[in-house]
Amino acid sequence: MPKPTKKLLELNEPTMIAPDQLRLDTQNPRLILSSRKTPSEDTIIQQLHLEDELDELLSSIAANGYLDFEPLVVLDEDPKAPYTVLEGNRRLAAIRLLLDKKRAEKLDISVPDMDQDLRATMEMVRVIRVASRAEARTFIAFKHINGPHRWNSYAKAQYAARWFKEARDADSTATLDDIADRIGDKHATIKRMVAAVLVLEQADRNGIFSLDDRATKRFPFSHLYTALSRKEYMAYLGIEESWSAWLPSEDPIPEARVTRLKEVLHWIFGYKPDGVDSIIASQNPDIKRLGEVLTSTVAIATLNDRRDLEVAWEQTRPADTKFSSALISARRAINDAVSSVHAFDGADRGLLDVASEIKEQADLLYDRMQKKSGSKD
Repeated sequence: MPKPTKKLLELNEPTMIAPDQLRLDTQNPRLILSSRKTPSEDTIIQQLHLEDELDELLSSIAANGYLDFEPLVVLDEDPKAPYTVLEGNRRLAAIRLLLDKKRAEKLDISVPDMDQDLRATMEMVRVIRVASRAEARTFIAFKHINGPHRWNSYAKAQYAARWFKEARDADSTATLDDIADRIGDKHATIKRMVAAVLVLEQADRNGIFSLDDRATKRFPFSHLYTALSRKEYMAYLGIEESWSAWLPSEDPIPEARVTRLKEVLHWIFGYKPDGVDSIIASQNPDIKRLGEVLTSTVAIATLNDRRDLEVAWEQTRPADTKFSSALISARRAINDAVSSVHAFDGADRGLLDVASEIKEQADLLYDRMQKKSGSKD
C-alpha cells in the first residue's frame, strides 16, 4: 500500500493532518535510552508507556475520544519523511496504539475497546509547524520544566543539556546560568542535572556504561546528580568542588579516573550485561553511605568483594561509634524481646538456648567493660 502524500503545512498556522503523516521524535527528552543507536518507533512507544504511564491517556481517549485542547507542535526535518512531533509525543503514541491493536498486542500494551464514532476523532489531529526546535523551545520548557505538565528530572536535564550545547555552539560565551535563568531555576538544580547528563554521555562514549546497561527497571537519575554534588564523589572521580556551577566540558571526568566512574555507575545503577544489581536501596541514606565508602580503600575493597553496601560502610565508622551503636541496638532488641516474652510457651527449647547464649555474652561484655572502666561496682 503506497504511503500517503505528505501534506504541505504553512509555518505557524494550525492545520488538521492525518496521524500517519507524523512521526515520533527520536530526540524526545523523555527517552531513557543509549545514545549509541537510533530508537525505532516501537521502542519509543514502549519507553513512553513505561516512563510516562500511557495507560491513563489511553483510557481517557478511549472513553471520550481525542480531545483537541492544543495542537501538536511539529517540525519538517526531512522533506521525504513525516513531520516530527516535538510536542505531543504521548498523544501520538496513544493514537498509534488505539488505531492499531495488533501493534499494541505485539508491544504487550493493553488497549481499551473504543466505539467507532470515538475512533473517528483520531482520523485528523490539529498541528502547528515551527521552523526549528529552537523556535518551540520556550513553550516546551515552560510547559514541562516549571509548568503544568512537568517532566521527570532526567527529561528536564536532557532538554536543558541540548539547549545549552546548541547555545554554546552558536555563541561560545553561552553559560548554564543563561539556560537556568530562562527556565526559571532558582536553586542551581538544572546546572547539576546537566552536569550529570554530560557525565553519562562521557561514560557512553567510553563504552563503560549506557542507559540500556542499567539493571534498574526505572532510571533513578536523581541518585547520580545528588551523588555528583557530594565532595566524596568529586574527590574520588577527580572533579573540583562546585564544578557543575561552571561551564562543564564534554568530558567532565579526567581520563585517569574513567575506570572509577565505571565503578560508581555500576554501583548506583547496577550492570545488566553482567547480571549485577544496584547496591542503592534508597537515595537516603545509601548515596551518602556510598560516598563515605569512597573515602576508605579498605571499605572499597570490601564493597568490591562482598557487594554489600552496609558491610562496606561499617568499615568507615570509628570503632567507638560502631561499639556504642551496637550496644544501644542490642538493648533495644532485648527490650523488644522482654515486652513479648508472654508469647513464649516453653515448648521451643531452642529459643531458651538462644536466651542462655545472650545472657553469657552479656555477662562477658559487662565484665570486660567494667575492667576497662576501673569500676569497683
